[in-house]
Amino acid sequence: MTHDPDWRAVESVPLGSPAAVHRLRVLTVNTHKGFTALNRRFILPELREAVRSTGADLVFLQEVLGVHDRHASRYDNWPQTSQYEFLADSMWSDFAYGRNAVYPDGHHGNALLSKYPIRQFRNLDVSITGPERRGLLHCVLDVPGHAEVHGICVHLSLLESHRQLQLKLLCQLLDSLPDDAPVIIAGDFNDWQLRGNTALARRQYLHEAFEHHHGRPARTYPARFPLLRLDRIYLRNATSRAPQILGSKPWTHLSDHLPLSVEVHLSPPLKAAPYL
Repeated sequence: MTHDPDWRAVESVPLGSPAAVHRLRVLTVNTHKGFTALNRRFILPELREAVRSTGADLVFLQEVLGVHDRHASRYDNWPQTSQYEFLADSMWSDFAYGRNAVYPDGHHGNALLSKYPIRQFRNLDVSITGPERRGLLHCVLDVPGHAEVHGICVHLSLLESHRQLQLKLLCQLLDSLPDDAPVIIAGDFNDWQLRGNTALARRQYLHEAFEHHHGRPARTYPARFPLLRLDRIYLRNATSRAPQILGSKPWTHLSDHLPLSVEVHLSPPLKAAPYL
């Protein structure tokens, strides 16, 4: 893990002493760079409205464009900002971006949008070999009532051998976190054989929201006829309620993956304020 290994601080406006929060609505979505499946149509504005409609507190994004000069000159409705800033708009006050893939026209990576302050973040390069670039975007969130909440946005390799090495790097990251800190890991694991799912559950005391409630991770790919269980939401020091696959219109037409949402209940620290 070598790319952008250092923490980056994020300036936030002090909010005083708000009431403790122990419940978060989490959404994860592979944005497919703002295009429909097979890149037939640019639909980022529609995607923004759909994401806003969920009322999520935290949004984990994969395959989101930071810059793309050729697309910007081709599409009249291309945003003036990065895609993650366009999606955040006025609803999510804080956001972090981890650039993974860089090419002549621009770059893309993972992003996290948050209604709560992002204290600091870092992007960890977990690319193995070859042209495929992958990263783990690790954010430390200031959620009232908790010393720190960790959010990790994941997009792993298409290759099984690479995924296994990347999962080991993810486990190393998890080993470095405080034992009692709530951790939310979400994104596109590309783990269609479910091998990584077993390893994470056994080694890191994580539970995957959909497996916990339904016995298996959710089918999310391809969006219109989902067969593969690629996208996940893992939790530690937290519980999950009401996990949902957003599998109807407009979501089936907004990406090649279906989004996942879940209500996360953070384990309160000792002497925490009552649940909201």
